[in-house]
Amino acid sequence: MLANATLADLIRPCEKKSAVLFDLALIIGGSLLVALSAQIAVGYPVPITAQTFAVLILAALLGPRRSALCLLTYIAEGAAGLPVFAQGKAGFAALSGLTGGYLIGFVPAAYLVGSLARNGWDRRISTTILAMILGNVIIYAFGLLWLSGLVGLHSALAGGLYPFIPGDLLKIALAAAVLPSAWKLLERFGFTALEK
Repeated sequence: MLANATLADLIRPCEKKSAVLFDLALIIGGSLLVALSAQIAVGYPVPITAQTFAVLILAALLGPRRSALCLLTYIAEGAAGLPVFAQGKAGFAALSGLTGGYLIGFVPAAYLVGSLARNGWDRRISTTILAMILGNVIIYAFGLLWLSGLVGLHSALAGGLYPFIPGDLLKIALAAAVLPSAWKLLERFGFTALEK
């Protein structure tokens, strides 16, 4: 199996110009996927969305650099006024609002999960679960720190952590089922003989 590779690395073109275009397409496409996942939103003050799942799955698929750039692109799109944040919000007001810390936390979380995936953590259920937990911890650390500065720690935990735990457990279980299964499927098609 390819050591130090993500699933996206397996299909990345070798020719330099094509590889750059491939990376740009993944970065922009990933930012749009995160934007779409943000529109599946329920709740207030911090809506429950499919964003964290999209962020962490993209991180595992794309690796550290591409996924971090994908999330920076997503944040830039929202800051520029495109309605890509949860519930169609946009602009610096949305970025500096209640969910701003979570949005910023997406970048380091994606980088960490992408780095772990590049080191093979997405190939086994146990390490995929651990990588997803660590990614969530980073998102929550940034989000809750920011939110508690605006509404206080008790309110931040009540509105920005506790309601999300059941959904996050489900998202982690789904990632743990999908990612290792994808690698096993690739093994069946002969990718074990490839070396980087």
